[in-house]
Amino acid sequence: MICVDLSLSGSAYPFLVASSLDQAPIEPASAGVMLLFAAVMVATYVGVAVERFHKTVAALCGAAVLVTLGLVLHLFEYPTIYEFIKEDLNIFGVIIGTGILVDVVGKSGLFHFLSMYIVRFTGGSASKLFLTLCIVTFLFVAVLTIVPAMLILSSLVLVICRSLNYKPMPLLLSVAICANSGAIATFASGLPNIMIGTAAGIPYSQFLFVSLPYAVVSLVVAIVLLRFFFRNDLPWKQTAEQQAELRAQIETFDPWAMVEDKRVLIRSGSILMMTVVGFVMAQQLGVGMDFIAMVGATAALLFAGKGVEDAIAKVNWTVILFFMGLFVIIGCVKQTGALAWVAQQVVALSGNELMLLVPLLGVFSAVASSIVDNIPVAATLIPIVQDIAGDGSVAIEPLWWTLIICCNLGGNGTPIGSISCVIAIYALKKEVGVHVGWGTFLKIGGLIMLIQVAGAIAYVLLFNEAGWIPSL
Repeated sequence: MICVDLSLSGSAYPFLVASSLDQAPIEPASAGVMLLFAAVMVATYVGVAVERFHKTVAALCGAAVLVTLGLVLHLFEYPTIYEFIKEDLNIFGVIIGTGILVDVVGKSGLFHFLSMYIVRFTGGSASKLFLTLCIVTFLFVAVLTIVPAMLILSSLVLVICRSLNYKPMPLLLSVAICANSGAIATFASGLPNIMIGTAAGIPYSQFLFVSLPYAVVSLVVAIVLLRFFFRNDLPWKQTAEQQAELRAQIETFDPWAMVEDKRVLIRSGSILMMTVVGFVMAQQLGVGMDFIAMVGATAALLFAGKGVEDAIAKVNWTVILFFMGLFVIIGCVKQTGALAWVAQQVVALSGNELMLLVPLLGVFSAVASSIVDNIPVAATLIPIVQDIAGDGSVAIEPLWWTLIICCNLGGNGTPIGSISCVIAIYALKKEVGVHVGWGTFLKIGGLIMLIQVAGAIAYVLLFNEAGWIPSL
């Protein structure tokens, strides 16, 4: 469900994926136990969807129920719960580190400074601003990965919308959805990429050749459909008089208005840039992206921060607890063998025919990722894909690329399908009091996901038929 990316190479750092790939096979529970755990998980998601409870409370309640059931039914020992969470501790490090970094840098006035220059570059035109933000999002995610990119961009979008009196929902949701296209651009731009690429032994360069082109295609699809969906929500068509008034208004904007100390601004910008470089170089440096994020946060507090307590308090602890509850729920359900059983049934329907296997694998991984999480989905399907192609009767390369692309794009399907969507929706509700319901999001993100996934399946099949997918 939540797609948080770490710029690490699993081959060099096997501890990242060892618990997912090398653990002893799970002994499947009875069908009744599988259905019981699956029912509790579904009930939790329904509770989140209808918002009877706060989504964090719903996730924690679901986790508590499943842990209790697991212990009572002797499905696992209590320490196993820590195994469910420890795989994602690095994710929490990224969220905490980037949250602090973004808050400190934001107080320096840097985001306001950058947003004013983006506004000047686009002339305040809604069409140009929308397109610029979508492209910038794609590039940021490809380099920074989703978490830091979304934290930075959500701040920029909110500042821009306040300055131009534009509705923030169209631009912020567009940024969130386009972020998932950027997540398939490189080896290190998504955790599923790292997990699958490591298991398959896919070189970094092959991502640029195979998945990057479709990342661009999926971005174009998202931009076109988002422009259509939000056709009545932004002033797309402006008269000459309105444009003149807008330009006059923009001329009054002072990029330095929120900058109290230029030296702090320069230090903040430098720390942010060095952190970005650290994200890109984490693999070569032999450290995790969580370490880079925490070092960046520490440097920001040390050299540019004023209110240390306030900056730490601004970390999105609600979202962290929400993720923690969901990770425990997923771990409990996975422990029953339910995820593996469902995946095996879907794959078995193909009869080992690539023309059927690729669509089934793509649809299943995308839908499962949108309602569960792409990390356990990827971890569950990796050994199954290896088994399918183990005898050499079917080419394994198209299956890997289908899994990589569809696991990431599945995040567009629901409001909780991707961390980019969670961050955007949370920012809208907290900062501007705008609520985005499941119905509204499904009309937008759900349709975009369906088209993107259908295109991905066709893309992989055509690429394979043309012989353009490099062999491993």
